[in-house]
Amino acid sequence: MEGQPQGPPNPAGMENGTEPCGEERASEAQETTVTEGAAKIAFPSANEVFYNPVQEFNRDLTCAVITEFARIQLGAKGIQIKVPGEKDVQKVVVDLSEQEEEKAELKKGANLAPGDQPRTAAVGEICEEGLRVLEGLAASGLRSIRFAREVPGLQSVVANDASARAVDLMCRNVQLNAVAHLVHPRQADARMLMYQHQRASERFDVIDLDPYGSPAPFLDAAVQAVSEGGLLCVTCTDMAVLAGNSGETCYSKYGAMALKSRACHEMALRIVLHSLDLRANCYQRFVVPLLSVSADFYVRVFVRVFTGQAKVKASASKQALVFQCVGCGTFHLQRLGKASGASGGRVKFSAACGPPIGPDCEHCGQRHQLGGPLWAEPIHDLDFVGRVLQAVSTNPGRFHTSERIQGVLSVITEELPDVPLYYTLDQLSSTIRCSTPSLLQLRSALLHAGFRVSLSHACKNAVKTDAPSSALWDIMRCWEKECPVKRERLSEASPAFRILSVEPRLQANFAVRDDANPSSRQRGLKRFQANPEANWGPRPRARPGGKAAGEAMEERRRLHQNKRKEPAEDPVQRAARLKTFPCKRFKEGTCQRGDQCCYSHSPPAPEDTAAAASPDHPKTSYQNPPGSGVAAGPGVD
Repeated sequence: MEGQPQGPPNPAGMENGTEPCGEERASEAQETTVTEGAAKIAFPSANEVFYNPVQEFNRDLTCAVITEFARIQLGAKGIQIKVPGEKDVQKVVVDLSEQEEEKAELKKGANLAPGDQPRTAAVGEICEEGLRVLEGLAASGLRSIRFAREVPGLQSVVANDASARAVDLMCRNVQLNAVAHLVHPRQADARMLMYQHQRASERFDVIDLDPYGSPAPFLDAAVQAVSEGGLLCVTCTDMAVLAGNSGETCYSKYGAMALKSRACHEMALRIVLHSLDLRANCYQRFVVPLLSVSADFYVRVFVRVFTGQAKVKASASKQALVFQCVGCGTFHLQRLGKASGASGGRVKFSAACGPPIGPDCEHCGQRHQLGGPLWAEPIHDLDFVGRVLQAVSTNPGRFHTSERIQGVLSVITEELPDVPLYYTLDQLSSTIRCSTPSLLQLRSALLHAGFRVSLSHACKNAVKTDAPSSALWDIMRCWEKECPVKRERLSEASPAFRILSVEPRLQANFAVRDDANPSSRQRGLKRFQANPEANWGPRPRARPGGKAAGEAMEERRRLHQNKRKEPAEDPVQRAARLKTFPCKRFKEGTCQRGDQCCYSHSPPAPEDTAAAASPDHPKTSYQNPPGSGVAAGPGVD
């Protein structure tokens, strides 16, 4: 490295992946070293290069998914991958002594011809027939370095970023981890880099996109730059848009209207899959989801991209619109296209017929909102998810977040693959203003009625079922009969009144069944993550010359927590504010203070009460004297 120029990296050289790393270094006091997985990186304390430690689960899961994808791809070529830690685990499982196993391996190797020796691919080695990986927005290069040090069967890893500061930091981290033979830093616009690799011979086998915010600007280039059957990994952190807070913004980015719904996290996953498939269809390509995860403050999808004109014609029948009632939250799906069998084993595609509902909700009489289109087919490949789960379970020491990966993937394997979206326990009970049944009671009632039901990894109290909405509300009507609601308090126009005014046609049985408790819940797996750290969440965007994450920034993050909620008040100020509201007895005309009544006042003494009852006793105020510092509790009367 001696004798290299000290200026900034040359963009032209970086695009070829041959630019050497510069020797210009910031002082050690201004940098922080982080160890994650098998990688060790240095990044500036100033907010110049983006890094979020909370996304370690995202990076661990990606390494596990790419490892299994490499096992499948290279296995078809006769290459076996070696994952650190797997061999030792297998020795414990196999009922053979080490000496007998070694003899069997030596004997097997002696009988093989030199050209028939089994080919293997290990971590940190270049595999000539391995995967070509692109990380479009690499920042510090942590993810790419982890790929090189933890995932076997790689030919090369291109770590790209548009920031010269980030590329310089990547070069240093690549040298620090001794993976320069595998990881090639580049400085380029991620879209232009992918557009330059549209030819079949230049495409990448794996493309990982984890941008700050929405990945929408990169999706068109990504679906063209990934190889046939290649893996596309996409992260979206703009959950406010995908969860329905800005439906028009969601349409401009993803081509779909998002609705505010209790199932908004799964709806976000399906909107992203719809957007990917829509962009791929423009180039006679289509996507096949392998794994779709909603976690923390983001969604993450893993899809394979294939080419085929006949399969592209079926894409319209895989998308659906959502009709959601604004009163009770009941939803119905309407497919955009229809695929039906024809003579000769052919498939005929046509427009779907609809809508599936009337102008008003059949349960509460309210209007419907229209959302979508979104992906209506399964969002997971359960066989692939099972492979990843088995690999992580048999080698738990490989990742720091192995427990959470096992829990999330276990719930995913229990989900109903052919049932889009879900209801929630609190949604159903709050709609009819009744107490909430336990999860096992509601699941048992659905199972007794002959329907299927499962949880969802996207929501802790989700109820994913193939039961029609009429059967679901009949079960809730039966529950309300066991825990009655005061009907006189319900407005006749409310959804609760209209739903409960109908007698149930289905008699629900709430006796708890053994199969109502899913396996992941019985084993106590870490299915839903608790807050990993204080003031956690999306980090601020990296900016050139960004300020260090000191006490001022931490204080700012703390102040932004729950910023849309009512701020905490001083007790004295709260008491003064409450004194402007009359008490409940004053509203009923029974308060003994009369016009002098305030919402918060001291209880009267017995002699004062007697005196106040005298007709010639003047009215007095029972408020606390100013400055006394005594704030009586509200609602004493």
